[in-house]
Amino acid sequence: MEMSNWQGAAGVCVNEKNEVLLVLQGVPGEEKKWTVPAGGLEGSETVEQCCTREFFEETGLTVRVVEKLNIRAGQYEDSAVSFEVTYFKVEVTGGKITLQDGDEWIEAVAWKPISELGELEMAYPDDAALIESLAVQ
Repeated sequence: MEMSNWQGAAGVCVNEKNEVLLVLQGVPGEEKKWTVPAGGLEGSETVEQCCTREFFEETGLTVRVVEKLNIRAGQYEDSAVSFEVTYFKVEVTGGKITLQDGDEWIEAVAWKPISELGELEMAYPDDAALIESLAVQ
C-alpha cells in the first residue's frame, strides 16, 4: 500500500457544554475559515504525537488523545499529492487558550456550540457530522 505524500492529524475536543474547540485560520490575506486544530507530521513523530503538538501550538491547550475517530483521505486539487489526516477525540489536560503572536494564519481560537456549526464558515463542512456525533446527549 502506498504511503500518502502528506500525513497529518486533527484533534476534536468537545466540552461538557457541547461546545467544540475550533480555530479560525487560513492563508494570510484570504478569508479565514473554522476548523478543528490540525497539522502535518514532523520528523518521526506518531499521528498521536502530531495531534497533541499541533493542538498545543494552535490553541495553547495541552490535550491527551482519547480515541481515534476516523481518517480523511484524498488528493489535493489538480496535483499528484495525496493526503491522509487522522482525527482523534481529545480532552484538555491543561494550558489556557492563547493566540500566538505573529501568526498570520490563525485569527481566533474559540469554543463554538455544536448546535451552531451549520452557521459557521467551515474549512471542511463534512467535519460537522463527525463533531456532532461526539455531542453529549
